[in-house]
Amino acid sequence: MKQPYEITKISPFSKKAQTQKIEFDMADYDAWQKGKLIQNAMPYLTPSEREFLMTGITAEEWDNVFKGGS
Repeated sequence: MKQPYEITKISPFSKKAQTQKIEFDMADYDAWQKGKLIQNAMPYLTPSEREFLMTGITAEEWDNVFKGGS
C-alpha cells in the first residue's frame, strides 16, 4: 500500500541535504533495495522522483547542471 514518506538525501552536486515527500509502497522500495530495477519496482513514480531516491539529485539541479540553467 502506497504511503507518503519524507526522504532526505545529500545532493552530490550541492552537498546539501534535500528533502522530498514521495508516495510509494514500502514493499516496492524493498524490492528495489534488493536489486530490482527501480523503474520496474516503482513504475508509478516520476523519473524525477526515482532519480532523487537513487542519487539525491532534484529535477531543478539536474536541469541546472545538464541543461545549462542558472
